[in-house]
Amino acid sequence: MTEEELLKNIGQRIKELRKQQGMPQIELAVELNYEKSNMSRLESGRVNPRVSTLLKVAQALNVELKDLIDFKS
Repeated sequence: MTEEELLKNIGQRIKELRKQQGMPQIELAVELNYEKSNMSRLESGRVNPRVSTLLKVAQALNVELKDLIDFKS
């Protein structure tokens, strides 16, 4: 798996988890103190997030950090 594929998979997983909870993208962005455009880039895999950012995303979605990289679910 390339880095590009990994980032896209992480972004897609974040989007899936967010939608499962019925959370609009803007709501997650606000909770993370992100601009909506940054949230969009994260979910599309166009940004390489820090581990601390992924931890905040996991906490906002009430999931474990590992759930963000579990692409088989």
